[in-house]
Amino acid sequence: MSFSAVVYTAEGADRYDDVRAAIDAPGETWIHAEDVDPSDLDRFGERFGVHQLAVEDVFDGQTRPKSEPYETHTFVLMKTAELTQQSGVAFTKEVRANPVGLFIGDDWLLTLSTSELDTFDPTAEQWTRRSDRIAERGTDFLAYQLIDAIVDDYFAVLDEIEDDIEAVEDRVLADPDPTILESLNEIRRDLLAFRKIAWPARDAVSALSRGDIPHVADQNEKYFRDVYDHLVQVVDLIETYRDLSSGSRDIYLDAVSQSTNEVMKTLTVVATIFIPLTFVAGVYGMNFDGTPFSMPELTWTFGYPAVMIGMGLLAGTMLVHFRRQGWL
Repeated sequence: MSFSAVVYTAEGADRYDDVRAAIDAPGETWIHAEDVDPSDLDRFGERFGVHQLAVEDVFDGQTRPKSEPYETHTFVLMKTAELTQQSGVAFTKEVRANPVGLFIGDDWLLTLSTSELDTFDPTAEQWTRRSDRIAERGTDFLAYQLIDAIVDDYFAVLDEIEDDIEAVEDRVLADPDPTILESLNEIRRDLLAFRKIAWPARDAVSALSRGDIPHVADQNEKYFRDVYDHLVQVVDLIETYRDLSSGSRDIYLDAVSQSTNEVMKTLTVVATIFIPLTFVAGVYGMNFDGTPFSMPELTWTFGYPAVMIGMGLLAGTMLVHFRRQGWL
């Protein structure tokens, strides 16, 4: 069995099946393999000479980004992030993570992805055009470029989430409806999922920038520190957007509460007006007649109009009072 992979050397780029031979070849070599069948894990580790546990981490979607040094190479696990639309409904999106393993050797770099990956295409094109100049800086510098490309995509995801937050805020202020709360919860879930990617990635890159990794040259550590600074910005933005989404949710709940209070106040005013009217109607509905304590109004010619006029004046007086109090 052989793995088809694109091999980049100082002489250029080509596609190989025998990638083990490419690793053993002299010079700086970058091998990128993607969409590998998980059933080939055992032989994959043997073919590339990397630790099997590290290969399994790439195929385990639950493993957090990290960096681990081995005797012959350093393993760095990163995750790409993108927002995928779940349906035609707005804001129904999900942060999709794709694990990417980077195995940094002395003069070789192996990148492994479980699915097709476009993030590395610009770096691959640059390597093809200027392979000699890039190769002389070491495969650790190339690893920096690839990790930096992954982190740059994080900002694109954050920009899209920011647009969603602004759109929801406009809806909250214009016309709050029950679907807004669902949209805000979707955004908060996306930010939480994104935080689980960016936070451990920051720690993984931090290890590469401190000089603790033997396969990262001293002159290239500053580049990883730059990526670390970008990841700090990403984490800070995630926390900021979580606060904004929480603020929008509070505004929505306040608006709903205010609307409910207005409705309850109107109903209370109506009920208050009808309480005395109901009392009057109840009194004259007893129809006590023909007794020593009979109601003389029942035989009065103008009794009915007088009661109706009195009830109308009472209701009107209460309405005027409530309006002056600002309750209507």
